Amino acid sequence: MYQLLKELCELVGPSGFEQDVQRFIRDHVKDGADEVQVDALGNLIVKINATDPEMPSVLLAAHADEIGLIVKKIEPNGTLRFEKLGGFDDRILLAQPVTIKGSEGYVEGVIGTLSMHYVKWDDPKRIDSHRELYIDIGASSVEEVAEMGVKVGQPISYGSGLKLIGDKKRSRAVGKALDDRAGCAVLIGLIKELKDHPDRAHGDVYCVFTVQEEVGLRGASVLSPAIQPDFALAIDTTPTSDTYDVLMTGTRVLGGGPCIKIADKSLIAHPLVTGLLEKVAVERNIPHQLEVFMGIGTDAGAIHMTSTGVSSGVLSIPSRYTHSPVEIVDLGDLENTVKLAAEFVYHTGELKGKNFLDT
Repeated sequence: MYQLLKELCELVGPSGFEQDVQRFIRDHVKDGADEVQVDALGNLIVKINATDPEMPSVLLAAHADEIGLIVKKIEPNGTLRFEKLGGFDDRILLAQPVTIKGSEGYVEGVIGTLSMHYVKWDDPKRIDSHRELYIDIGASSVEEVAEMGVKVGQPISYGSGLKLIGDKKRSRAVGKALDDRAGCAVLIGLIKELKDHPDRAHGDVYCVFTVQEEVGLRGASVLSPAIQPDFALAIDTTPTSDTYDVLMTGTRVLGGGPCIKIADKSLIAHPLVTGLLEKVAVERNIPHQLEVFMGIGTDAGAIHMTSTGVSSGVLSIPSRYTHSPVEIVDLGDLENTVKLAAEFVYHTGELKGKNFLDT
């Protein structure tokens, strides 16, 4: 799982520029899928045919994009101005390494910052807007920037590679883009699980790697009319609340297992879905947590309101320091998310013929 996650996270794929990620996933899963297609927006749709056509169909979605930046202007001295794609905290942009997807390959750079020797002439409490910042790629002119294959409109990600931290008892990974490459890794694991167990009954399963989630759930908003699933699950990360920071409440814990979402700002999960998730988690002894956190939204927020409506829920992977270059996940949580998603798929027959009033 770690090596797969590392390869996924170190690709540059901000919202609207997910091509490298989608190509990697397509090549990784195509031999285990019954159908693979890419829709007009860029969503990668992987279908696993039903082993029992009488069982409900399930759509599972993880977003391939990450928060990122985009080159907006090239200054005469070879530095780059940029705009944001997705939700950033400007306080942590200073001095961060970045990677630009140039026309000749990836180009490394750093977001510039004043030397501390200038602080006595500055206001140390002032937070620079991203519009005041610039990226240094080692060029000294517009011409040198062009020679490096960099131009306006190219995507940028944080430049932090994925690393293992912790001990052998509890392996954790730290780096950028775990939101939501961790979910992508889970879906890849689920595809393998389903193909490795053709004897277990399930309906049609659609594992979708969506685009542009970080800028408004855009990719997910077009899925349901074509697929028309009976049930849907988003697989995403959720910020933990288990450190001693003043805002923490201790309700979502790293290493405590996947969170079964009850509600967030985009979705009140369907009780049929949450009920089945809880039931199979208990029966299969899969560690899990319940999540009520109104600070985020997921692809399920778009999916459940499209077409004629889809009974939807979310499995959330706990993550510390979300939307930073040093997100942390527990690899055990990813493995347990694969197990819980699979057991949900295998048990959807229990929901056949039921509706909201049966909960």
